[in-house]
Amino acid sequence: MVEYRGMPAVKAMAEEFKSRVAALKERGVYPKLAVVRAGEREDDIAYEKGIMKRFGTVEAEVEVIKLPIDIDEESFEETIRRLNEDEKVHGILVFRPLPKQLDDNRLKEIIRPDKDVDSISMANAAKVFAGDKTGYAPCTAQAVMELLEHNKIDLTGKKVAIVGRSLVVGKPLAMLMLGRNATVTVCHTRTKNIAEECKRADILVACAGSAKMIKRDFTNPDQIVVDVGINFVDGAMCGDVDYDDVAEHVAAITPVPGGVGTVTTSVLLKHTLESAERR
Repeated sequence: MVEYRGMPAVKAMAEEFKSRVAALKERGVYPKLAVVRAGEREDDIAYEKGIMKRFGTVEAEVEVIKLPIDIDEESFEETIRRLNEDEKVHGILVFRPLPKQLDDNRLKEIIRPDKDVDSISMANAAKVFAGDKTGYAPCTAQAVMELLEHNKIDLTGKKVAIVGRSLVVGKPLAMLMLGRNATVTVCHTRTKNIAEECKRADILVACAGSAKMIKRDFTNPDQIVVDVGINFVDGAMCGDVDYDDVAEHVAAITPVPGGVGTVTTSVLLKHTLESAERR
C-alpha cells in the first residue's frame, strides 16, 4: 500500500507559485486574497490561519475582513461589492455557512465570478460543467485532481466511483474527471449495491460526509482510494473511509488528516494567482 499524503504536492506547488508571484510583482501586480469572516467560529479561524500560512510561504497577500456575527444583509452585501470593485483584490473567499440572517443565494448572485476563487457562484459552476478552463472549480474538488496529478495518475480510461453528489465536491469532481477522460459513476445514498459499484472502480473517491462508511468490501486490491471526508468521532478526526479496515487491502490511499485537505489552501492560492495573472 502506498499512502498519498498532501504535503509533497503542496511543496511542489509552492515552488511553482513562488516564480509566478515574482513574475506578477515585476509587473506591479501583488496577488491578494480577501477573506470575509462573520463571527468567531473556531473552524473558520483555524482555516484562516492555514490560508495565511500558505500564502505567506510565497509572499502573496491575505486581507481578513472581520464582520460582526449580527451584521445585516445590506451591510454584508456592501462589503462584497466593495471587494468586487477593489482592483487590488484578486480573490474573495467568504466563510460559510453564513449567519442565519444573511442570504446565501444573494451572495452567489453578487460575488464577482472572476474573483470567486472557491466557486460559489452559479457562473463558475456552469463553467466547470461546461469544461471552460476560465472557471474556478471548488477548491476541495480541485485538490483531489492536484493530488492525483502529483502522483502521476493518468485518469484516461480509468473507472472512477465517486460516493457523494454535493455541488461542493461530488458533482464538480465528476466533471473534472470526465474532462480527463475517466469513466465516472456517481454513487449516493439511494444507489443500489453501492459496495459492488465501488469495488469495480480503479479509483474510489469518498465524499459523502459519513464517517468511516467505506469498508474493505467497497474496495479491491488494485484500487486507489481518495478520502475527502472530514468527520469527528469521539473527538478524533477521521474520513469517510475506515482507514484501519481498508488501508492494507488497496494499492494506494489518502489519509485523514494529512491528505486532500492539506492541498485545499494551495488550490485557493493557485486560483488567486490565476485571477491576478488575468489582470
